[in-house]
Amino acid sequence: MHNEGYMLKNGTVLTLESSLGSLKRADVVIRGNRIEQIAPDIQLHAGGYEIIDASGMIILPGLVDTHRHVWESLVRTAGTNWSLPVYLQNLYYGGLGSKLRPQDSYIANLLGSLEALHSGVTTLLDWSMPYSPEHTDALIRGLQESGIRAVFAVGVNGETEYWNRDSKLVISDDVYRVKKQYFASDDQLLTMGLAIRGPEFSHWDTTVKEIGIARELNAICSMHIGFGNWGAQDRSVTRLYEAGLLGSDLNMVHGNKMATDEYKMLADAGASLSVTPEVEMMMGHGYPATGFFLEQGGIPSLGVDVVTSTAGDLFAQMKFALQAERARVNEQILAEGQMPGELNVLAGQALEFATTAGARALRLDDRIGRLKPGHAADLIMLRTDELNLFPVIDPVGAVVQFANASNVDTVFVAGRPVKRHGKLVGVDMERIRRLAQESRDYLASQYTLSDADRVLYS
Repeated sequence: MHNEGYMLKNGTVLTLESSLGSLKRADVVIRGNRIEQIAPDIQLHAGGYEIIDASGMIILPGLVDTHRHVWESLVRTAGTNWSLPVYLQNLYYGGLGSKLRPQDSYIANLLGSLEALHSGVTTLLDWSMPYSPEHTDALIRGLQESGIRAVFAVGVNGETEYWNRDSKLVISDDVYRVKKQYFASDDQLLTMGLAIRGPEFSHWDTTVKEIGIARELNAICSMHIGFGNWGAQDRSVTRLYEAGLLGSDLNMVHGNKMATDEYKMLADAGASLSVTPEVEMMMGHGYPATGFFLEQGGIPSLGVDVVTSTAGDLFAQMKFALQAERARVNEQILAEGQMPGELNVLAGQALEFATTAGARALRLDDRIGRLKPGHAADLIMLRTDELNLFPVIDPVGAVVQFANASNVDTVFVAGRPVKRHGKLVGVDMERIRRLAQESRDYLASQYTLSDADRVLYS
């Protein structure tokens, strides 16, 4: 029998759609690549649907990671003791990234994308720094093969000639080939972005030029900005505002040290802010800007950032963002001699950061980020019978505060199951591990890490 689609039966459904809300017990019908119905006790009048028992499951939109360097999965765990300068020394500026061959880039992006899917991340922005057109093609192939939905944000390589405030070197014209060859249509799983250095890592004229190129290509334009001592005094957002360059197609990353009025400039312009709280607190970017942006009318999205230093799931990032912001405000209240009452940020907001806000940041909110008829069937199902979740009183709180990647039972992307019963579908993991190990060993033979981490390759 031809499979028309799927019915997910009797799950707890967190739609993140205001007109539908959260349903304690409901069905989700998937037809083709889209959601057809969401309601309790749906009676199908046509055959050909596979019925999936969702009893004891929480069904929610697939998580959206708006800032990740996907290739770094190949050297995961290397950076657990790295500050930001040490990370840059080891990964870029002549480090490991410069030693990648195209075949290493391919398996790195395939491995990293599969990690994301396994963890319930159905969409991500891959902030990429390829070293040649061949590397670019290989990185895209890795994303394509995984089946993930992604924005491939292509940038310049990580050499210091590009990454300094005097650099007038503009991104390669190869971006036009990439657009034509891979991203001629926006109605596909992979869409195009530009990963630019921005005014803190290139000449101002370069920034203006590259924003213009991104807009010519109709591509999201993402940049690291306003963090660490490098960006604390620059007021780069103010310069962009005064030049009339801010817009909803700009995705700012980190923003820990920006001035208060600059968060409002971003929010008013509809620009997005990707907060990567765990890595920011660890590596020295500054305190996560979650609350600073919220207070000025923005809604941040979340990213893992560097999987050399932390696992590639967004459950941890929801918790880090939530507790860091709560701690910031609680400390202010304690300093005034009071005790906190209602917490200033709620679990449901953190879930929005990882779903609807992420979709909006990537300009994909017309198709993903919430569950509603007509939207793409990008969704995940979490088992609640495991010891870390059972019994559930508050399903939103369960997702944000208690769940982890091990609870992800099923993942759909565009109506296709890519993970079922806790296992990725149609993936030859022996092949993946073999290729990744070969590439990892090759990189180890080409570059020696800093003294503190040399034990990794001994």
